[in-house]
Amino acid sequence: MARYLTITLDKRGVSCRARLLDDEAPRTCQAVWDALPQSGSAYHAKYARNEIYTLVPPFADPKPGRENPTVTPIPGDVVYFGFEAWEIGNPAYGYDDDSEAHSADGAADLALFYGRNNLLINGDAGWVPGNVFATITEGLSDMAAAAQDLWLRGVEGETLTFARA
Repeated sequence: MARYLTITLDKRGVSCRARLLDDEAPRTCQAVWDALPQSGSAYHAKYARNEIYTLVPPFADPKPGRENPTVTPIPGDVVYFGFEAWEIGNPAYGYDDDSEAHSADGAADLALFYGRNNLLINGDAGWVPGNVFATITEGLSDMAAAAQDLWLRGVEGETLTFARA
């Protein structure tokens, strides 16, 4: 039986629904499912392009490792990244000092891609593959419009929440 989650930009009141890709990314799906709900400050990508995401404390034990990886996510992909502290703590990335990016434990990054032509590369580290663990089945166009609003008007005060549907 398919499992679903909702992804919500809380301040903007916009949600979408995603189906977990249990066959393609079973370890990642289980780790995320067991850790839901997850919520944190919303960010819009600087480099990857059409991506919104949140950073939360690491929750996977053990970490899922690579499965169903991509460096070129497509619209509707929901992606998990596990980062060590040294990978995302660079002040040039613009995270507040108290954000999860500066945690000694690193961070889990839960991301949603809403448009085309994305490329997961980091000037400091090179390619940044992520695990595609879900696909948006409802509400992608509304979420894309809200994500563009984040890009144009800013993310301050916005949170992104992942929860079981």
